Amino acid sequence: MLSTESLYLIYISTGFTVGFGHCIGMCGPIVVSLTLSLSEKGVILPTFLYNSGRIITYMFMGAVMGATGSFTVVAANIASLQKAVMVVAGILIVTMGLAMSGWIPLGRVFGDHFNPAGIISKGFSKLSRVKSTTVFFPLGLWLGLLPCGPVYTALIGAARAGMEAKTAIEGAAMGMGLMLAFGVGTVPAIVLVAKLADLGWLKARKTIYTFSSILIILLGVYFIIRAIRY
Repeated sequence: MLSTESLYLIYISTGFTVGFGHCIGMCGPIVVSLTLSLSEKGVILPTFLYNSGRIITYMFMGAVMGATGSFTVVAANIASLQKAVMVVAGILIVTMGLAMSGWIPLGRVFGDHFNPAGIISKGFSKLSRVKSTTVFFPLGLWLGLLPCGPVYTALIGAARAGMEAKTAIEGAAMGMGLMLAFGVGTVPAIVLVAKLADLGWLKARKTIYTFSSILIILLGVYFIIRAIRY
């Protein structure tokens, strides 16, 4: 398997490109609208708190997915079934990567406009009414649960990486670390949007997002090859 350092590099690079290609459209309006109301207090602390909460949620979900991946392999006692599960996971990652660039139609999953519904919408409404800098941390925790195609893809990758772990704890740690890298990678775009408060400044979003899709596809292809040779 790829070294741990290589996987982290792929995840942080993917997070960086996803941030400038997708998160600007998804999270940008949230950050801008809320930080403008606190503009006299500055945007650095609110943005830090928001991103910290969001990344912690990603890490928790990554830990669950990584542990789930390890349990999947343990449960699959039949070697051929275990290999099939790993191949399917790789194919799913490739599919999600193709969808990220619109090469296959999954627009609803990978749309980059904030449109929360149900319990997420209710929680957001309540938190957004609190005019305090500290609310950005729970807001980040909560909105880390937003339906988001790139996050789903990263989580699937974390589960697939967890399949290579020897124990559930190791799988959880791997998933948590990978989602930490992914989340950290998305931060520069969110910080820059908060500082500029202008969502029309970046015209290369589509190109950058395509690059992140290619990274995801290559990772999925590697996982498939690795599973076949497993």
